[in-house]
Amino acid sequence: MENKIHRQFFLIAAVSIIASLLLTMGVFYKRFQDQIGYDLKTFGQVLLETQGWEKAEEIADEEDIRITLIEADGTVSIDSEADVEEMENHNDRPEVMEARKNGESMMIRNSSTFSDTTEYYYAMRLDDGRVLRVSREVSSVSSIFFETLPLILGLVVCIMILAVVISRMLTHSIMEPINELASNIDHMQDVKIYKELVPFVNTIQQQHENIIRQSKMRQDFTANVTHELKTPLTSISGYSELIETGMASESDVKHFAHEIHKSSARLLTTINDIIRLSELDSEGTEFYDKVDLYEIAKDALPSLEVSAKKYQVSVYLHGQSEIINASEERMVELISNLVDNAIRYNKPEGRVDITVDHDDQGSYLSVKDNGIGIPKRYHDRIFERFYRVDKSRSKATGGTGLGLAIVKHIVLNHKATLSIDSEEGKGTEIVVHFKKTE
Repeated sequence: MENKIHRQFFLIAAVSIIASLLLTMGVFYKRFQDQIGYDLKTFGQVLLETQGWEKAEEIADEEDIRITLIEADGTVSIDSEADVEEMENHNDRPEVMEARKNGESMMIRNSSTFSDTTEYYYAMRLDDGRVLRVSREVSSVSSIFFETLPLILGLVVCIMILAVVISRMLTHSIMEPINELASNIDHMQDVKIYKELVPFVNTIQQQHENIIRQSKMRQDFTANVTHELKTPLTSISGYSELIETGMASESDVKHFAHEIHKSSARLLTTINDIIRLSELDSEGTEFYDKVDLYEIAKDALPSLEVSAKKYQVSVYLHGQSEIINASEERMVELISNLVDNAIRYNKPEGRVDITVDHDDQGSYLSVKDNGIGIPKRYHDRIFERFYRVDKSRSKATGGTGLGLAIVKHIVLNHKATLSIDSEEGKGTEIVVHFKKTE
């Protein structure tokens, strides 16, 4: 990782240096061209004003330029560098043609007289029809670049070396706290990091804590499942073995059969609840529809009458019709689990009140009992899988410890909110708020 970042830093630096160098050379070359054009034009105008034709060759040598005077018929009468008798007619030269047409011209082209050079040409039309042309070889400009090339290359090398050093330092400063975090993931608070890394570290720390918590939950869940399944299976195995070996008297067989049936029912209930939790973990909201929460609660009451009579608890329904966006099957399950839990953990002659209504937050379902209540210190844990406040009472009533965990999953899947208000010895109220239906 560190080498990859270092290579990227170096590549960015190299590209930046080369691009800057090329841009600088381009700007310099363009500026140099403009300066040569300006110099040639100025020199041509001065020469025209002084009419120093007889000293043209001397002046050209001093100024490192070429002076050419072209007659109206195209013949060359003066040239500071070539024999005019051997020169071709110049009326076909582009700069001459443009000067005759527009009064002046500036061009860069290969010289036909000196075929191995490229020259800058400035030409101006004189009043008598002749054309004065001044030029300078491009080689004198190019030589500047060749002369400075070693200096440019040396500068590039120095900058590249500096870029390597700086990129290594930056890479190390970036990666050092990350490497320390990787080595001390359980003690992130002790690692010194730069402020830009704080959000990243907080996210990693939170994810790490979630992974640990989920791992512990899975371990606890596995241990609890094993225990919950092992206990009734042990009872079934023990009682059936006594019957099989004939060690049980005829009067005990009926009792043992009852215990086997009770353990089997408990085992089946636990397995069904585990399956329901697994289904809820992967369930979405794509099959939700508008349903009447009050009617669902009303239809669910008959199935709870047997349990209510068994524990001598009265169940009452209050409220009004409330339309919510939900799964009807899951709402039946939600109400059944909440009410069944309120019945099981109640007192003889106790009561359970179910209320369906709405407030500022939206529609809500309230299940309130006057039973044994839950100590405040357990309020955050009662929705955990297999968690029981009173384990002896749970086993006596046949509870699996998964009912409220199923309730929590249904609430989360419906994007609803859940709150609990309970006091030991006075009862419990659980309220589920649903979002307003548009």
